[in-house]
Amino acid sequence: MADLEENQTDAPKKKSKLPLMIGVVLALILGGGGFFAMYSGMLSAGGHKEEQADHGSDHGADSLSDDIAFVPLDPLIISLPPGGTNRHLRFKAQLEVDAAHHHDVTLLMPRVLDVLNGYLRAVDLADIEQASSLVRLRAQMLRRIQIVTGEGRVRDLLITEFVLN
Repeated sequence: MADLEENQTDAPKKKSKLPLMIGVVLALILGGGGFFAMYSGMLSAGGHKEEQADHGSDHGADSLSDDIAFVPLDPLIISLPPGGTNRHLRFKAQLEVDAAHHHDVTLLMPRVLDVLNGYLRAVDLADIEQASSLVRLRAQMLRRIQIVTGEGRVRDLLITEFVLN
């Protein structure tokens, strides 16, 4: 019996998991706080945001409007394959371009429309009908437009109408 009592007293004590749990909670809180600070603009990645806010307040809007231009795309109506509830896709967008390249992109508009028309006809109907796939479709279309127009000419694709009927 003495051996039995001796074995019970020699058993190692369990270490507390409290410091580990506190560390995990603090890491989550600090990580979330850092994400919020960067996302909301409290901190800037480049460190130039404060300087731009001070120096760019006088002519910030004027210089922005001089740097960019918008090129409207002709509306596209795409016939969708049979089998779905929707029969047509109506697509309308604008291209955000550097002001210096506005004329060049306008001249290439037939090629841009051809690429978009071909791409939208080739996309699977299930992909078009999902609301969450618009971001992916937009990225794919922008990449194709940038290939047609040349690198650095088109900044963004702004979809103004994407209607299934």
